[in-house]
Amino acid sequence: MYGDHVNLLPIPGEALFLPGFFTEEESNVFFEELSTGIAWKQEPIQIFGKTVLQPRFTAFYGDPELSYSYSGITMDALPWTEALLAIKERIETRYQVKFNVCLLNHYRDGSDSMGWHRDNEKSLGRYPFIASVSFGAHRIFQFRRYKEKLPIISIDLTGGSVLIMKGETQHYWEHRLPKTVKVTEPRINLTFRLILDK
Repeated sequence: MYGDHVNLLPIPGEALFLPGFFTEEESNVFFEELSTGIAWKQEPIQIFGKTVLQPRFTAFYGDPELSYSYSGITMDALPWTEALLAIKERIETRYQVKFNVCLLNHYRDGSDSMGWHRDNEKSLGRYPFIASVSFGAHRIFQFRRYKEKLPIISIDLTGGSVLIMKGETQHYWEHRLPKTVKVTEPRINLTFRLILDK
C-alpha cells in the first residue's frame, strides 16, 4: 500500500492508480480545452522498416528547447498551455515531483491504440517517474513482463484518473492500450515526464 494507492504490479515495479483524481466536472472542462486547444498531429513512424501513420493523434508540450525522440521521430516542445500547467501543478503538488514535458495522445475511438512498449529512453533517466492522466472515454490499459510476456495485468483507466509509473517499472514491464470495438468515444491521455539531459 502507498497511502490511498495500491501497487498494481508484482515487485519489481511500481504502478499506482488513483481514480477520481480530477472531478467529473473538472475532467469535462479539461477534455474540452485539450480537444480544441492542442496542436494535434498524426505523425508517421517507422515500424519494421516501413513508414506508417500512428493510430492516434499526438502532441508534445514542455519547457523551452526540450525535445523527445521515439520510433524514429523527434518532437520539439510547444509552450505550455494554461490547462496543461494547471493539471501539471496539481500532480506535482500531490506527489512532490517536477515535470518539464508532457506527451499527449488523442484516441478518437477504440480503433485508435498504442502497441506494447517501454518508456525507457535514456533522456528520462534510470528510474523515470511518469504520471499518466486520462480524460474522456474509459479504456483498458495493460502491463506485461518485458521478457516473459506474462502475466498480463489489465486496468480500466477512467476519466479523471491518474496512473503513476515509477521505480523499476520501465525496466521489467511494458505496457499498451489495445484496440477495442466496445469504445466509440474519444479519450485524451497526458503523460507528464522529466527529461534530464537538457
